[in-house]
Order: sequence, then C-alpha cells, then structure tokens
Amino acid sequence: MLEFPLWKKISLWALTLAAAALALPSLAKVAGLPWPAGLPGPEVNLGLDLAGGSHLLLEAKADDVRAQRLTNMEETVRQLMRGAKPRIRIGDVSTADGKLSFMLENAADIDRARGLIEPVMQGQTSTREWDLSVVDGQRIVLTPTEAGLAQAIDDAMASATEVVRRRIDELGTREPTIIRQGSTRIVVQVPGLQDPEALKNLLGQTAQLEFRLVDLNALPENVQAGIAPPGSEIFPYAPGTPQEGRFEAVRRLGGIRGDSLTGAQAGVDPQTNQNIVNITFDAQGGAKFAKLTTENVGKPFAIILDGKVLSAPVINEPIIGGRAQISGNFTPESANNLAIALRSGALPVPLHVVEERTVGPDLGADSIRKGLIAMAIGSLAVIALMIASYGRFGVYATIALVFNVLMLLGLMALGNFTLTLPGIAGFVITIGAAVDANVLINERIREERKRGRKVVSAVETGYKEASRAIWDANLTNFIAGVALFAFGSGPVKGFAVVLVLGLFTSVFTGVTLTRMWVAGWLRRARPTDLVI
Repeated sequence: MLEFPLWKKISLWALTLAAAALALPSLAKVAGLPWPAGLPGPEVNLGLDLAGGSHLLLEAKADDVRAQRLTNMEETVRQLMRGAKPRIRIGDVSTADGKLSFMLENAADIDRARGLIEPVMQGQTSTREWDLSVVDGQRIVLTPTEAGLAQAIDDAMASATEVVRRRIDELGTREPTIIRQGSTRIVVQVPGLQDPEALKNLLGQTAQLEFRLVDLNALPENVQAGIAPPGSEIFPYAPGTPQEGRFEAVRRLGGIRGDSLTGAQAGVDPQTNQNIVNITFDAQGGAKFAKLTTENVGKPFAIILDGKVLSAPVINEPIIGGRAQISGNFTPESANNLAIALRSGALPVPLHVVEERTVGPDLGADSIRKGLIAMAIGSLAVIALMIASYGRFGVYATIALVFNVLMLLGLMALGNFTLTLPGIAGFVITIGAAVDANVLINERIREERKRGRKVVSAVETGYKEASRAIWDANLTNFIAGVALFAFGSGPVKGFAVVLVLGLFTSVFTGVTLTRMWVAGWLRRARPTDLVI
C-alpha cells in the first residue's frame, strides 16, 4: 500500500492542483481581487441567503381552474355537436352554478349526443372528471366531479411550475429554487436578482394570448355600458393603448389561442418604428390562423392578452405562413418580457403573489463573514490539536485539510453548484470528517507500534485497517447526503451537495494524499521509530 511509482505521484498531484486551482476565482471574488479576463473563471454560485435576492410565494385560485374547465368543455361540446352527422343543434347553453347545461332542439338526438360526450368525460386519466344527467328528456347537464377538479388543479399547478421555471431561466438567473407548496402554491427563490419587481410582473403575467373576431353587431353604447350581445364577451383595452378606457365586444367562440406558438421574439416594425413582438405558430396553429384570416378578410379581430385587448386591426388580406406580429405601444423592455412569457408558454391558471421577501446583499455578506469566521476558528483549533497530538503526521493532515477545502470549492465551481449558509456548515462538517479519517489512521499506527510492529509495517497496516472503517463511515454519510438531496429543497440541498462532495475530497486528501506523503518520507528518512 506504500508503493507509489512516479506516474502515480504525477497523476495524484496533477489532479489535486487542478481541482484546487478551480477554487482560485471564487477566492479572488470573496477577497475583492480582480480575476484576469483571459483566464477561465468558474465561480461558486451563492444562494439566496448569501447573495441576497427575492423570495416569492405564488398561489392559484381553484375557482379559476373551474371556470377554465367549463369554458373548455363548452367549446368541446359545441365542436362535437357541429361535427355530428347529421349535425345536432343545441341552444340555451348555461354555465350557472358551476355546471354546463344545454338544450337539444330535437329530443330524438339525446342518445347520439350522450354517445359523443361520454368519451371526453373521462379525460386523460382514469379519474372520472364529469357526471352526465338528462333533465326533462331534452336538457343535458354536465357536472364536474371533485376528483376531476383535484386532478385538474394538480395538472395545472404542475404545468404552471414548469412555465415559471422556463420564464426564470429565460431571465438568465442562476440556480433558482422553484418548488410546489401544497396543492395550489409555488415557492420561487431567485438569488442575486437585482430587479425583484420585474420578476414579480413576469411571473404574475398569465400570457394567455387569444385572437378573436370583433362582434360587429354589438351596439357601441351597449358595449361601453358593459352589455354584451348573446354569444359575445366584453374586454377592456390594455393600459397604454390609444383606446385605453374603452371596451370591445368579441365573439366567445371560434377564435385562436396562443397555445400553438413555437416562437416569440421582440422586434421593431420597420414601417412604424414601433416595438412589436413577432410570433410563429406551429403547423396546426398556422393553418387555423390562415383559415381565420382568409374567411374574415375586411373584418376586425382583437388581439387579447390576459383579458385585455392590445389592438383590434382589420384583416386586410389572409395571413399565411404561420407568422404574425403583435403591437400595443410596447417599450423595448415590455416587448422583451412579453416575448419571454409567450416563448415559455401561457400559465394554465393565473398566479397571484401572496408573499414577497427580499434578502439584501448586505445581509448575505454578513452571513458569509460570520460563516468564514466560524470555519476559520474551527479549522485553526483542529489544526493545533492535530499537530500537538501527532507531530509530523499532524502536519500532513493539516496540509491535506487545506487541499480538501480548495478541492471542494473547485469542484463546486466546476459543477456550477450553489453555496448556501447551510452549505458553509457542510464545509465545517467536512473539515471534521477529513480530520477524523487521519485520527483513525494515526491511532491505528500507534497501536501497531505498541504491538511491536516495525515502522513500515505499522504504517502500512494502520492505513490498510483504518481505511475499512473510513470507507464504511463515509458510505453511511453518502447515503444520508443523497437522501437529503433527493427529498430536500433549497438550503437543505445546498448542505447535501457540500456533504457529498466533501466525502470524496476528504477520503482522497485524508487517505490517498497523506499516504503518498508518508510513503515518500519513509523512503527518504528510513526512520527506526515514530513519534506519533
């Protein structure tokens, strides 16, 4: 175990120095020193508690999910009835009391209508999402089930979590924490964010984009009074538009949603020099958009974002090719944020900020300072004890300890991991674990010398036998660290990352490197006794 050929020594030193060198950019940043621009500079990301940032708690309302489900089912039913051969005519559609009900013009169509509707009542899972009943032999009533609503909320929140994640990634932030809390809440933590208000606005924007035909039969005085014609809805114009304060009546059904967008980029209209958002549909969405504009040339259609009309241009000619543009008196920033929201997808349900906290960078700097002080005091106390107890072997353990910290920092920088305040605690524990390995080795060498073994034999046996206990102990800690990372969140994961990486660096520096150094010393000095 004490044989170290030249190639092995070079490999171990190269690995040690390379990993330690990766820590230099992070140390230079903490010390406030500039890092040369031409050199690679991986740095350890600082968590919310160290770098400052924003903490938001977003919540969705179950009533919004219920309303959306009723609207979707109504449109599905109308499409099914129109597509029936022969067509099934319906009237008197109502969504009162959270139920969808409609009257068949011909009672003889009741069985055909049930046969068309029942397959879509099951949804995409095994959960029955709707109950169907027939009233007076001619009216069909669809009632959402509680199990179906719970499944819909769960699906909506899972989708919303991914949309939030994509939007934050588009902002270029590093290592955000995005987790669900309960059935209708999402926790968002973004370290180092300088503009929390922009984040709040972006995450609160549902980005539900719709293209709907304007109802030309609506009387302007009724529209401004909030009275919508049958089959239409009234939406206000968005703030900042020339028509701000006015309303528009649009057809409820037959429009196109922005679900089929494949791209959105902020730009400038070369003719008007206004900020716009260029959008691209997929093949199916492009075909629907082309059909809508082809069949309604000369008619206005409203571009609606999150329940507010951005503009209502007249369709001068069919828009084919799956490309269009959105205008609405945007600034460059608002156009870019809208493009981000559209690219990342619309939220399936509106999210409201119910809690907001901001951690200032000064508090983070104070946490770093106190954490480093604690680590320094602990390290110095351990170093003093090791040197006093084990002499030369304590010096080797101390040097290994320094390399252990540097390698751990370097690996975290290379892996783009985040360091949190609990992560600093993980550093302190790692120092203790590294020293513990050397204590086991040195005590075992001391015992072997007392049993009468010669110096080389005692050292070789000490490393061999102590390594078994070290590997067993670190395997147990590794399992615990993996479990913390898999089931924990935020700072708990930060602690787990440092703990797991520290196990590998501790064993490498505390066992492998010190063994190489001790073997070299024995070969050079050939001592007849050990002071340990």
